[in-house]
Amino acid sequence: MATLTRGLKRDVKTPSITIVILGAATLLLALRNPHEGGYGMCPILAFTGYLCPTCGGLRTVHDLAHGDLGGAWGMNPLLTIALPIAAVLLAGWWWRAWRNLPARQIPPALVIIGAIVIVGFGILRNF
Repeated sequence: MATLTRGLKRDVKTPSITIVILGAATLLLALRNPHEGGYGMCPILAFTGYLCPTCGGLRTVHDLAHGDLGGAWGMNPLLTIALPIAAVLLAGWWWRAWRNLPARQIPPALVIIGAIVIVGFGILRNF
């Protein structure tokens, strides 16, 4: 098992707190249906009239929390794919911190590709 340089301990609080906050937000969305309103409106949609890449995100999380993949896909296909991947990456972050393993570095090319996908999705969903 690889460890960090002698004596240094990874921060486990940050990924743990992040998981708790995101879990609580997911539970709130699972219990209070955003399809029925009450959560406000996307500011980008309100000011420009265009859907942003995350529009429908609250409804997507609600549908995913209830196992409704079709409903989630109808709200936001990008988030339907990205949120489960993000959950796995978040669990990996916590696991590596808990095991005191060094953090993984995100390849810059992956960040660029991700940005292109998000911007492209945001443009294409408005046509």
